[in-house]
Amino acid sequence: MNTRRQFVKRSTLGMAGLGTSFLFPMELLASIRKTVSPNDKIQVGLIGCKGMGFSDLSSLLQNSEVEVVALCDVDENVLREKTAELEKGGIKKPKWYSDYRKLLEDKDIDIVIIGTPDHWHCLQLTDAIDAGKDVYCEKPIANSVAESEAMLAKVIASDRMVQIGQWQRSEPHFVDAISYVHSGKLGQIRLVKAWAYQGWMQSVPVLPNSPVPSGVDYAMWLGPAQSRPFNENRFHFNFRWFWDYAGGLMTDWGVHMIDYALFGMKASDPKSVMAMGGKFAYPGDAAETPDTLQTIYDFGDFSLLWEHATGIDGGNYGRNHGVAFIGNNGTLVLDRGGWEVIPEHDRPHWSKDLGPKIEPVPLQKGIGQGLGLHTKNFLEAVKTRDASILKAPIKVGYDAAVVSHLGNVAYKTGERLFWDAENKKFNNPKADALLMNEYHNGWKFPKMG
Repeated sequence: MNTRRQFVKRSTLGMAGLGTSFLFPMELLASIRKTVSPNDKIQVGLIGCKGMGFSDLSSLLQNSEVEVVALCDVDENVLREKTAELEKGGIKKPKWYSDYRKLLEDKDIDIVIIGTPDHWHCLQLTDAIDAGKDVYCEKPIANSVAESEAMLAKVIASDRMVQIGQWQRSEPHFVDAISYVHSGKLGQIRLVKAWAYQGWMQSVPVLPNSPVPSGVDYAMWLGPAQSRPFNENRFHFNFRWFWDYAGGLMTDWGVHMIDYALFGMKASDPKSVMAMGGKFAYPGDAAETPDTLQTIYDFGDFSLLWEHATGIDGGNYGRNHGVAFIGNNGTLVLDRGGWEVIPEHDRPHWSKDLGPKIEPVPLQKGIGQGLGLHTKNFLEAVKTRDASILKAPIKVGYDAAVVSHLGNVAYKTGERLFWDAENKKFNNPKADALLMNEYHNGWKFPKMG
């Protein structure tokens, strides 16, 4: 067991730093699962089986009462690969689906995990709620502000348990850091920085369109997105660099880091936003979203600065990702590795230094338990039917997604935009037009509520 714990700890920390999926040794799954009465089983179906979707499922399966009964993916090759992974852990082959609507008709399923690309989240979550399922949905919750609004309304109007995959809300050292921020010891916080510098992310080379791979239901993959010929760049992992399906690093890593900026400041709605950046590192590559971006939000009594860059790791405070709360007495710096406090010095006169205003806090290291604790928290809410205990309910996902999408709208317009939070619109009609994404291929935007 010690070996297993050490492996899981190393794997989780390592992969968390990369921002990719969390590894779990499936071969060890059978050894930790216990026999559970059929009456106590919670049956799960996974929609979107690569990346974080399968990581979420693997995390849930570490709880013996969870049983996976169905997998849904548009790529039969992925279904085959993930079924083989499950079999290593002693899990029998689940039912397979390529159309998520068929999975939602399955009466055996209690919980649905949504691990698909962003442009599918809204339809799949709202349909899952209508089907009476509880849902664990990956972040960002949506691919537009309008979709975020529809999802929030649908969940609030239901009695379903919905947890968003912003697992840092359950990571102990993240929670401890925010407790320190809320203590007031930093003094007046005037600026919050959030960033992701991702050196492992290289250029996306231009590739020609190609035939749809064998076993792939490409029409279902496109769904409500604009119909285009198949291109490998727009499939699986790299979909996130194309506006049809996602919002680039702004909504990928940005949702995680901005969520904690909002959490620390007890904030949700900016008064204005402006952004600048572009494809500066790889101007000729295939990606549409900016590889370099700075976004500034005005919250009235503090500013929030988001910045990202691909292909380099030179982020703030020597960290390639993180959040920094900059107060009059000191700065708290937080990332997936841990948190620390860097004090300001008391200087009543330019020539004097009376020492630190607050005690420094040396690095408090994280231990990489976030995802497991997050899925366990979700299960507890499902069993107790108590949505109040959820660490990342729909409103948490909504706030982070909306703020991130507002940043992308500001980038696209190139203007400072003033946000009317009550009426959900800007002072700019061109920017307002970017708050909603058009649905295609016969798919209809879900009804509110």
